[in-house]
Amino acid sequence: MTTTTAHEKFREEVTGRVYVWEIPVRLTHWVNVACIVILSFTGYYIGNPYIRVSPREIYGGYFMGLMRFIHFVTAYVFVASIAVRTYWAFIGGNRWASWRALVPFLTPEGRGKLKHALQYYLFLRRDPPTVLGHNALAGFTYAWIVFLYFVQIITGFALYAQSHPGGFWWTLTGWIFLFISNQYLRLIHHLVMWLLIAFALHHVYSAFLVDAEEANGLMSSIFSGWKFIVPEKEEEVEK
Repeated sequence: MTTTTAHEKFREEVTGRVYVWEIPVRLTHWVNVACIVILSFTGYYIGNPYIRVSPREIYGGYFMGLMRFIHFVTAYVFVASIAVRTYWAFIGGNRWASWRALVPFLTPEGRGKLKHALQYYLFLRRDPPTVLGHNALAGFTYAWIVFLYFVQIITGFALYAQSHPGGFWWTLTGWIFLFISNQYLRLIHHLVMWLLIAFALHHVYSAFLVDAEEANGLMSSIFSGWKFIVPEKEEEVEK
C-alpha cells in the first residue's frame, strides 16, 4: 500500500499560476549572469594573459587595454544591476523579491523552513520545500552571494583606483591599502571570482533539480515570471 505525500498531492492539484518574479528581478538576474561571465573571462585574462596577439594585428599592441576596458565597463553595469536589485528588495518589489527572503533565520517559522530545506538537500527527507519564491536555504545562500558581490565590487574598484590616485574611487577605497597589500587584495578578488563560478554551476544544477522535483515551472519562471500553484492555496503554501 502506497501513501501520498503532501507534496505529491500538491503537484497533482496544481492548476493555476502566480506571478512571482517581476521584471526587475528577472532583468537583473540575467544582467548579472552576463556580467559575471564577462568579468570572469576578462578578469582571468588580466591576471594571467593567455591570449597572444601579434602587434601587427589591429589593436594587437593594446589587447590588454581592451580587456581592461571591457572589464571596467562591465563592472559599472554590474554595480548598476546590483543597485536596482537592492532597491527592489527593500522598496519596490513584491514579497518574493523582498530582502526578508535572505534572512529566514530571523523568525521561528523561517528557521523551521530552513531546517526542512536543509534536511531535503541532505537526503534526510523526501518531500522538498513547497514554496512559491526561494526556499529558506536558497534565500540564506543568496545572502552570502550578495555579500560576495559587495566584496568583489569593493576590492575591484580599490584595485582600479590605483591607476587613478586622488580620483573618486581612490577617495572611497584608498583606505583599504592601509590594512592590506595590493597582492592580497588581488588574491581576494581572484578567489571570490572562483567562488562565484562554483556557485553558478551549483545554482544551475539545483534549479534543474528543483524544477523536476517541484514541477512548478521554476526554470521557465525566470523568463516569464510565472510559477504554477493552486491560487486559493497560495497563502497555505507560503506558511
